[in-house]
Amino acid sequence: MLKKQLNDSRRIFGLDLMRAVAILMVLSSHCLWIYPESNSFFAQLLKLFGFLGVEIFFVLSGFLIGKILLQSFLKHDFSFSHIMKFLKRRWFRTLPNYFLILLANIIIAGIIGYKIESLWKYFFFLQNFSGPMPAFFPESWSLSVEEWAYMLLPLLLLSAAYIAKPKNKSLFFIILLCLLLILSLIAKIYLYANTAVVNLNDWNVSLKAVVVYRLDAILYGVLSSWIYCQYYDFWKKNKAVFLLIGIIGLLFIFFGFGKMAVTDESQNMILYTIYLPAVSACIALFLPFLSRWKSENSIVKKPIIFISLISYSIYLLHYSVILQLMKNFFPVNDFSEIQLHIFTIIYLLLTIIFSFGLYVFYEKPIMDLREKSKK
Repeated sequence: MLKKQLNDSRRIFGLDLMRAVAILMVLSSHCLWIYPESNSFFAQLLKLFGFLGVEIFFVLSGFLIGKILLQSFLKHDFSFSHIMKFLKRRWFRTLPNYFLILLANIIIAGIIGYKIESLWKYFFFLQNFSGPMPAFFPESWSLSVEEWAYMLLPLLLLSAAYIAKPKNKSLFFIILLCLLLILSLIAKIYLYANTAVVNLNDWNVSLKAVVVYRLDAILYGVLSSWIYCQYYDFWKKNKAVFLLIGIIGLLFIFFGFGKMAVTDESQNMILYTIYLPAVSACIALFLPFLSRWKSENSIVKKPIIFISLISYSIYLLHYSVILQLMKNFFPVNDFSEIQLHIFTIIYLLLTIIFSFGLYVFYEKPIMDLREKSKK
């Protein structure tokens, strides 16, 4: 079964690479939890990797679902049944794994004696909808952003189209998308204007990980899908230029703006208003190049596709389940540096092994059911 997927000619290697790099960034950043706190350049780089990895997932997800949604909107008399078909496919992909690992986290919390705050919210992706994320199952914050984007965008599209009855659906789609991006920026400006204390920790919990302020990260991917579908020749012809601009943009954001003092009021405003949208836009500029990288024949092909396939399982398992349990049963605070390195290697190996098992015996069979339900 896995061999067939690894050799599937329909896969786009560039997007697999994007997904694999994103999850490896997230995974490597959480290795910092094993070691003593450090302000070294390497430690700061790994923290940046964790942030950037999730942002890549957002934009890539928006690009993939945006193409599906736009094509459905343009080709059909778009209706609630189309939305339900779209959501059903997405939920087959995301919800079974999520609820299984949520249950696992609840059991782990019981084992280690951790009291869960507002547990019911996790079943409806409300744990970080409009406020800071609770400490329990912290990586689920990004899943809430994605699930709400999957639901709200098609529903808003259907409602707005029902009222406006547009003749040019493509133009209507992009106008609505731009309005939503503007509303998201206004929401960020409002938050900044009403935030008394501004530091990176406050920014992280009150803005970066809150659904109502982060839906635009998905929308930049959707915007890319509109350009891909409507101006494909332009997309293809300028892929190298877009890639270069994206690389330069990210380098400036992280190593230019990133070195500026966050305590300065003008820099705080940038951090709260345009920093995250700028990161999303720069990541989106990688898509023309990577989406055109259809195949790869080198030795890296199969490992990259393998990591891409199990990336969702890795994301759900690696931190709150595997690392949490390992740290609970092994006193890493008393470990020597060599022991910490060995612990980290074992942690990474167990993450890959258990994620592969979750994918093969649970995630993939459910995805197969989704495909059978289409027939």
